[in-house]
Amino acid sequence: MLTAVDHVQLAAPPGSEDLLRQYYAGALGMTEIPKPPVLAARGGCWFQAGAVQLHLGIEADFRPARKAHPGLRVTAIEAYAARLEAHGAKVTWDDNLPGHKRFYSEDPVGNRLEFLEAVASAA
Repeated sequence: MLTAVDHVQLAAPPGSEDLLRQYYAGALGMTEIPKPPVLAARGGCWFQAGAVQLHLGIEADFRPARKAHPGLRVTAIEAYAARLEAHGAKVTWDDNLPGHKRFYSEDPVGNRLEFLEAVASAA
């Protein structure tokens, strides 16, 4: 039986690790975690924040997905959006998911990311 998502893997072009570190560690505030040596030889980098892990793997013929994306729950979403914008990331708000505030952004290589926070209902 499934119990949790262990990680989400996104692709990235060769040589983009420094850009990814600036975004995922700098802008998103995640911590880079070491890859096992046999996997580190392939390039890429892994990041973690709490129970959330994002793995960025190198793909020679990289093309970012236009629609596919991880959905990441955050707290204080307005402040988090401002943090991303302060790091130069574009934030696009979307109000089409009832009961949530959410926005989309892209990492420096074009991977789409969704950030969302549940809002209390006015019951």
